[in-house]
Amino acid sequence: MTFRAAFYKGTRPGIQGLYNITVRAVTKGKYSHCEIVFTDGLSASATFLDGGVRFKKIDYNPAHWDFIELPAYLEADARAWFEAHNGQGYDVLGNIRFLFWPIPEEKQCWFCSEAIGKALRLPDAWRYDPNVLHSALTLAKI
Repeated sequence: MTFRAAFYKGTRPGIQGLYNITVRAVTKGKYSHCEIVFTDGLSASATFLDGGVRFKKIDYNPAHWDFIELPAYLEADARAWFEAHNGQGYDVLGNIRFLFWPIPEEKQCWFCSEAIGKALRLPDAWRYDPNVLHSALTLAKI
């Protein structure tokens, strides 16, 4: 398995699906969530449903996810970032900030693309929604 980022393009049923659709509409892209996938198959991200930053084993359906391979030299630092922040909360206010920019972020709380951006040492990671992160990783070829 390779070290990579995974971007969710599917739509879940019910209220979660409404959230997927809303995020894609607001951010003008096809992704509503992202994960980082380590070479041991364990994934990490920050989600509201899981209470914030967490590790999780995910069975990825390729019809619902797109992947970007990441350089192996970034994996150890990314893993260390997620281990150091595991259990910290989900940044609800930071997520809402994409709609209402004056809202401040919650300290020591993270949303998915922000957590991955920080783990990959990207500057101003709080600015990245899943679609911007996908573009940055695609263009930067880090």
